[in-house]
Amino acid sequence: AAGPKQIPIVCPGHTRPLAELQFVHVVDEAVGENRTFLLSACHDRLPMLRDAVSGDWIGSFQGHKGAVWSCQMDETGSLAATASGDFSARLWDAVTGQSLLELPHSHIVKTCVFSPSSKRLATGGKEALLRVYDLPKLLLNKNKDNSGDGGGKPAPSLQIKQDSPITKLVWLSDTELLCACQNGKIYLWNTAAEAPPSTPVHTFDTQEPAEIRDMEVRVVSPSGTRILTVAAGSKVYFFDTSTYALLKSYTMPVHFKEEGGCTLHPSGTKFVAGGSDLWVRVFDFETGAELECHKGHHGPIRCVRYSPDGKSYASGSEDGTIRLWKTDLKEAAAGKQ
Repeated sequence: AAGPKQIPIVCPGHTRPLAELQFVHVVDEAVGENRTFLLSACHDRLPMLRDAVSGDWIGSFQGHKGAVWSCQMDETGSLAATASGDFSARLWDAVTGQSLLELPHSHIVKTCVFSPSSKRLATGGKEALLRVYDLPKLLLNKNKDNSGDGGGKPAPSLQIKQDSPITKLVWLSDTELLCACQNGKIYLWNTAAEAPPSTPVHTFDTQEPAEIRDMEVRVVSPSGTRILTVAAGSKVYFFDTSTYALLKSYTMPVHFKEEGGCTLHPSGTKFVAGGSDLWVRVFDFETGAELECHKGHHGPIRCVRYSPDGKSYASGSEDGTIRLWKTDLKEAAAGKQ
């Protein structure tokens, strides 16, 4: 193993394999809140909200009847959304944990994501149908009809048929949406018009037609370059979202055929990847060289994410635990109990 050993913070609570992790930094000057949260989606049907620094449990979102594949919070920290194997997505009050809307689908929903303005929610899954919901409109309609007998199911404002089942979604802006599919392609769609676009703005193609397992977009500092990070097959890929150029691709010591993910440090200098074995590895962005290798999980790695400030990263495993790791190994060594 490269580098000194690190003892991570272990976050128990889940009882099945993890599916997705998301860090959200919330600044609310009105109430003096400046805090980072960690959300986790899990096959145990109970997505969780934690404090991202201590790992302490804050609450669980209760209501899904199937595995939860995706759990996301909006940038304000007031709304959460989940995508589930029970053929539904849900919108939640992230403060109280109350379910606000149930969005029915016709198959397993694998991914959901808020637009930067928090006004739109996109979902996708096994149906190979990209849906975009207008949240203010849906919530207004719900409030008009609290009697529950007003009829219609909440309908998306836009639907775009895909060539292949959807695995991940990421907004680039309030109108530009990246849609990753099982066929190894990522489609950039313009969702501004009410009518579904006939062709994507651009298609990012991976070198092996393996299912896109993970996708992340991060603006790296100080260059300001917005980089799309992708894990698929046995490789990780890094694209510039402005020029669409493939910046780097590396073959990993693990594969992402069943699970795993990749996350880029906010500096753009290194990345974390985990997949088919029990190790969490850190790599150099410029060379692909392995810098660190950490053991601790008792099952394959399902998901990894850096925190917004880059000082820590989280890994979620088939073993049902989340582990929080320090980026600075000297700081990690000094913090050992």
